[in-house]
Amino acid sequence: MAELTLWRSLLFLPANNQKFIEKAHTRGADGYILDLEDSVPNEHKVSARANIIDAVKVVAQDGADALVRINASLRLAVSDLEAVIHPQFSAIILPKVTSAAQVQLIAEAIDELEFERQMPVGHTHLIAQIEHVNAMPYLDEIAKSSSRMVAMTMGTEDFSLSMGMEPVVEALMGPCQQLIMACRRANILPMGFPSSIADFSDPVEFRSTIELAKNIGFAGAPCVHPLQVDILNQVYMPTEKQILEAQELIQSFKMQYEQGIGATNYASKMVDLPVVLRAENLLKRVKPQN
Repeated sequence: MAELTLWRSLLFLPANNQKFIEKAHTRGADGYILDLEDSVPNEHKVSARANIIDAVKVVAQDGADALVRINASLRLAVSDLEAVIHPQFSAIILPKVTSAAQVQLIAEAIDELEFERQMPVGHTHLIAQIEHVNAMPYLDEIAKSSSRMVAMTMGTEDFSLSMGMEPVVEALMGPCQQLIMACRRANILPMGFPSSIADFSDPVEFRSTIELAKNIGFAGAPCVHPLQVDILNQVYMPTEKQILEAQELIQSFKMQYEQGIGATNYASKMVDLPVVLRAENLLKRVKPQN
């Protein structure tokens, strides 16, 4: 399995919108997704592909990760892959995934392209976007379909359409929890939140949704607006108090463990190995402020 990068925020950018691309590196996201799919009209896809290597150099100039979402259609996806397999792209988002076979077909093509371009085989990671009810029985298979797989995310708008429901918390909570569990079983990252990605009009409500997403197990999320980036980064960045408590808890446990004690007490709470591992995971989310 590929090494996991903890992305708090991944900002979608239409790959044909030069204005958005040029400003992207100022937005503070952990990564930027150059989108070749829904946000690019069919008549602009060829030119977007032609310019995508120039675009990736711009969005990644301050050290953020660069990702790309390719098209779901196999014919378009093949053309996309020819354009985007490049050392500066760290991951590809596969939209509308409903089976492990879809992922494996793309992964095989990436193997060949990386070899031809003298890139380390395995460099390009994969993120599966779940957007249809038909994918739900196969989440475990999809999550474990390739060693390149590092995350799955829920495309809440299309998924809700496939279910005939509204993209609201009450309707999306169950499917999102199923996705989170499949990701955790496969040791990959669950990304997203149980609401519409398109609604950024109410920052207070969005923050509440992201806090809920974090509490149920999501590790970060894609987003479509810079205001969402700031909220994601804040919610998924531990506070100084949380960092200090985690460090002290781990140190206390280690001291007791060396004396043969497998559970200890910290701040009037029992501390055993699962609690310590949770504290270590919290510290992994600490990133330098932009």
